[in-house]
Amino acid sequence: MSALPNETRHLLPMTAAQLDAVLAVEATAYAFPWSRGNFIDSLAAGYPSRVLYADRGEVLGYFVAMPGVDEMHLLNITVAPPVEGLGHARFMLGELVHLCREHGARQLWLEVRESNARARSIYQRFGFVPVGVRKGYYPALRGRREDAIVMSLALAAPGAQAGDALV
Repeated sequence: MSALPNETRHLLPMTAAQLDAVLAVEATAYAFPWSRGNFIDSLAAGYPSRVLYADRGEVLGYFVAMPGVDEMHLLNITVAPPVEGLGHARFMLGELVHLCREHGARQLWLEVRESNARARSIYQRFGFVPVGVRKGYYPALRGRREDAIVMSLALAAPGAQAGDALV
């Protein structure tokens, strides 16, 4: 798998027909991946969901978000492990912020594993701030649970262009 940042990327709405490719990435990226049912339920609910493709059709990543009243909640954002660190997460976050604004969202929320320092760093550089902790939110090895850091990005501030410097 390749796809350097200077290659063309295509971010398209996720469909059920893409789920085999999405699930393959999900299984390589996480010890506790989302199930097919999680993705199908999200699509059936009409949640904003996008798949990021390289020119050759490789799945580079994807995201699923849930709209709410004046807010959006990022449920899943994943970059395929072989292409991590190439700016794909920041690109997708930028597109999600655009979608949030189209939906009139004033706030974008997410949870991230406390142990996922890389993702937390990306979110913080993008402008997210930690606002709380959900104790035992994520499954972990040996039957333990891991805390989630709740992060938020304000979208409604006048003139704010969250993440523009990173996209």
